[in-house]
Amino acid sequence: MRLTVDALTCRRSGRRIFSGLSFAIGPGEAITVTGRNGAGKSSLLAILSGRLRPDSGRLTVHDMGEAALPECLHAVGHRDGLKSSLTAAENLAFAQSLLGTKRLSPRAALDRLGLAHALDLPVAYLSAGQRRRVALARLLVCARPLWLLDEPTAALDTASQGVLAGLMAEHRAAGGLVIAATHQALGLDDARNLHIAQAAPRAPEPAADSEEVWA
Repeated sequence: MRLTVDALTCRRSGRRIFSGLSFAIGPGEAITVTGRNGAGKSSLLAILSGRLRPDSGRLTVHDMGEAALPECLHAVGHRDGLKSSLTAAENLAFAQSLLGTKRLSPRAALDRLGLAHALDLPVAYLSAGQRRRVALARLLVCARPLWLLDEPTAALDTASQGVLAGLMAEHRAAGGLVIAATHQALGLDDARNLHIAQAAPRAPEPAADSEEVWA
């Protein structure tokens, strides 16, 4: 899979967050997205995942046939997206059924994150770091080429951060792509950096037609 982003512009609540953002990423590559709070790091990932519509710009997916971009990715955001009343295994089984293209079993995925002992525990009983690891385990239960990670090391201890770095390295070695918004090092020493500068304050502008290509 390859992804090309051309002249992307984002507006939130009538305010332009960033504009003219362009980059490309291909198999085995990683991009870290940096910038001050409010610069638009999470907004960029939301646009890539299909949760937010860009104000203008072009997103083009290559080498994935007729699949749309949201069908090619995993997204792990600030919120863990877990159902507290379900067990860790049930949360992952649901994700696997929803996303398709099965890879590891919930048990095997949790074992990779050091959480095999929490397989049958309701997520409500887990600590913030453990919940974060369950959310990251979703990356392993289904095979998708692009990982979008928003502050993926939040609530993780040093050992778990090392495990995550290893999982990202394995994913890239198999031809996967990683785009991660972060304020700290992720163990992606060879990643390219995309720094989003704080947009200058300006008056609200009328919305422009957006141009999107999911192909």
